[in-house]
Amino acid sequence: MGNKKGSGAAGLFLLTIAVTPQLPAQGPPPATPPQGGAETPATGGPGAQGGRGGGGGGRRAGGFVPGQQRPPGDPAQIARGKALYGIHCTGCHGADLRGGDMGGPNLLRSQVALSDRSGELILPIVQGSRQNAGMPAIDMSPADGAAVATYVRSIMETIGRQGTPPSVGLPPPSILVGNAGEGQAYFAAKCGACHSATGDMQGIASRYPDAKALQNAWVSGGGGRGRGGRGAAAGAPSTRTVMVTVTLPSGAVEGQLVRIDDFLVTVGLADGTLRTFRRDGNVPKVEVRDPMKAHRDMLAAYSDKDMHDVTAYLVTLK
Repeated sequence: MGNKKGSGAAGLFLLTIAVTPQLPAQGPPPATPPQGGAETPATGGPGAQGGRGGGGGGRRAGGFVPGQQRPPGDPAQIARGKALYGIHCTGCHGADLRGGDMGGPNLLRSQVALSDRSGELILPIVQGSRQNAGMPAIDMSPADGAAVATYVRSIMETIGRQGTPPSVGLPPPSILVGNAGEGQAYFAAKCGACHSATGDMQGIASRYPDAKALQNAWVSGGGGRGRGGRGAAAGAPSTRTVMVTVTLPSGAVEGQLVRIDDFLVTVGLADGTLRTFRRDGNVPKVEVRDPMKAHRDMLAAYSDKDMHDVTAYLVTLK
């Protein structure tokens, strides 16, 4: 009985093998001929949308968004938008739109920026529609806001396949986008009490030939060790050295500030030795003199425009 069942199964299997090759292969449904006899252009060829595996075709229109078509922007408006973006937006969103030091999002991946067509999505945000989400309103006219939106859209158009950054193969952007005349006026009003274009700042553009390095130097006050550093003070005090006076019942102790917190203060004396004093509230009395305090205080007051204007002025001091 078992042999009969096995023979029947084997016969059925052989029959299936014999019949299968005779079945016609399935193919795509026949294309419907276009009406009127006109030839329909191909839309799905290689490279049409930069898809995975596509090859040979040129860059598709629409940048990173497949199939999105935008009319080309006005070159003059794009140039103005680029300058305004550099002044108002770079700190948060970065010079390349991929996010900046102040934590702004990557605009190249922003759904708003990707979907905007004529400023209808970007401009309300510039004007303050997302203040509750941490995006402050920017003091910018509607025309300037539209120019920034046009610039952002123009960058979207340069993104390559698979989101290749638009800056690949391009020189880094220049930070010299400020107004040198306004920078000179700002320097005279805010910096002139301590600095002079014919004194300590003379030739600063020659000492810092790179504009970005120059901007970093003057914004930070030229470097130097700040308050709270560890270790003994090295060498004689300079114009940037933080000094401290600790007043004790036996007299005052003065020297370079090495360390200070709520419990201890360490003073570097002229002979190279260190003295550390315990603090209990305001006892002993501690007076700190920080020549760079004005620079640190100004960090919260500078606008992007202020920094770019002053830099544009300082590069002329060769």
